[in-house]
Amino acid sequence: MTTPYFEIKQPRKRTSAVVFASPHSGRVYPEAFLRESILDPLSIRMSEDALVDKLFATAPDHGAPFLMAHAPRAYVDLNRDADELDSAVIDDVPSGSINPRIASGLGVIPRVVAQGRPIYSGKIPRLVAQRRIADVWGPYHNALMDLMRGARADFGRAILVDLHSMPHEALDGVVKKGAPRPDIVIGDRFGRTAAPDLVAQVEEVFRDEGFVVARNTPFAGAYVVQKYGRPSRGHHAMQIEIDRSLYLNSETISPNENYVAFKRAMGRVTVRIADIGREGAALAAE
Repeated sequence: MTTPYFEIKQPRKRTSAVVFASPHSGRVYPEAFLRESILDPLSIRMSEDALVDKLFATAPDHGAPFLMAHAPRAYVDLNRDADELDSAVIDDVPSGSINPRIASGLGVIPRVVAQGRPIYSGKIPRLVAQRRIADVWGPYHNALMDLMRGARADFGRAILVDLHSMPHEALDGVVKKGAPRPDIVIGDRFGRTAAPDLVAQVEEVFRDEGFVVARNTPFAGAYVVQKYGRPSRGHHAMQIEIDRSLYLNSETISPNENYVAFKRAMGRVTVRIADIGREGAALAAE
């Protein structure tokens, strides 16, 4: 399934309960949006989880579907609640209580990109914001819910692996002195959105590739894992944050010299995570 705003790559035969998703790697910028923005074509891309969809592109080859955003995060943030509307950037939105994400300009319709750079010179009409949510946010989440329900029906459980990348500097001041700096941060809302054994298995997969892995600090998981992680119902969800300096030149948003080797490593990670979703699958299918 392909739409202007996202794509689902399905395996020929679904053999894993895992659903891979990349909500922030979209890079198809509508012309009207670019005209509205005051940012140059490179700056407006600074919020992308660039190339994350490429790193895990082999997921369907191993029996797991992959949901990938085409619409960019700066246009509409798929990892936010549709109600997280920012009155500082959208007209006719009451300025009531706001959460830290909205306060920092990162609501469902973002006000800024990375490093706090404003996207617009003023506000956008509420109708424009609502249209983006209706056209992009709603269909994406309907598709994700369908994938999760399908996995639960076929395998007795669904395991969402929500893929992201983080700026290298996001860990500045977070890592304790003398402690190794994490390459990967797994977020499960401190054990609330996925069974501990599943998180431990995914953590082991990354560690076996030589990566330093942390849990929940500084990223415990945002809207997607909170919404879809219901372990008591057989729906598990975890957020994976990857230090993008391991594969990306952030200044040019292009692959760095380690990209090819890193992509191979993520290919091996993809296979093993998909395998986790195969454990007990035959019994569940029976």
